[in-house]
Amino acid sequence: MNKELKYAVFGSGSWATAIVKMLCENQEKVGWYMRSIYTKEHLLKEKHNPSYLSSVEFHLEQLKITNDINEMAAYADVLIFVIPSAFIHGELEKLKVNITNKTIVSAVKGIIPETGLLLGEHFHDHYNIPFENIGVIAGPCHAEEVALERLSYLTISCANSSKAQAIADALSSRYIKTKISDDVIGTEYAVMLKNIYAIAAGIAHGLGYGDNFQSVLMSNAIREMKRFIKKMHKMKRNINNSAYLGDLLVTGYSVFSRNRMFGNMIGKGYTVKSAQMEMSMVAEGYYATKSAYLLNETNKKKTQLPIIKAVYAILYEGKDAKKVFKKLTDKLD
Repeated sequence: MNKELKYAVFGSGSWATAIVKMLCENQEKVGWYMRSIYTKEHLLKEKHNPSYLSSVEFHLEQLKITNDINEMAAYADVLIFVIPSAFIHGELEKLKVNITNKTIVSAVKGIIPETGLLLGEHFHDHYNIPFENIGVIAGPCHAEEVALERLSYLTISCANSSKAQAIADALSSRYIKTKISDDVIGTEYAVMLKNIYAIAAGIAHGLGYGDNFQSVLMSNAIREMKRFIKKMHKMKRNINNSAYLGDLLVTGYSVFSRNRMFGNMIGKGYTVKSAQMEMSMVAEGYYATKSAYLLNETNKKKTQLPIIKAVYAILYEGKDAKKVFKKLTDKLD
């Protein structure tokens, strides 16, 4: 891989917009697929995304924008998918071009509901992409801070270290520091799970729990994450690294965290539907909660996931948040 490779981002949300901004620091031309014709036309006229990170102004000569997913898939060598997990299956069904020789990068923070697979696993099983050509972008990194050019960190995971480094170099800048990892599955699960724990943190805040409890909740969350990931993919990893613990902390505590915001509304008494309608962005943790819960329930050897089970009971079984968290407090240490 080298700097002459063409990069393309698929999606038009805040994280997709942030990744395009990062790539534009190093690439002469960046491909950008977005489903919305309105978003495309607005961006071409006003030089910014109308709905997300609108303060970021792009140089249009750097962008190749299209509403045709096949055109963009054919154009680029490195395809970075940032479409919410709840909608990506429908978008991928439009894909007709051969992408077996492409490098696929997941910046999707969840499991594909229709298949129960991580994005990388889905591309391997359904599009014959070799695992060494699949990568993952993990944080800790909020799109809003990228827009403000505040110092942020990314972890790029890929079984092929040279490809991981090339992608890392393409995203690096004076305000973005990167490192690489070979734990593709572990980091992709961590990216999914941290959103569930952020919802839990938000529910706790909405219910009136303070910082003392939040610290205990996050301490238990990282250990629960470790058990879950180890059950799904056993390999040597340090769960205290930034891609796991760091990403969990920023998502659980930050005012920019949409999942924490969603959880906070639930804790304050909003229904799931009303909280979703109130938010302009997708809270990936809502969909991830069901996926993680079902993955564990169908596993021959279940692991203890008290926090995920508590969030699932509130979001999907309609249980009272106050009562569920009262029981949860007795299970934490």
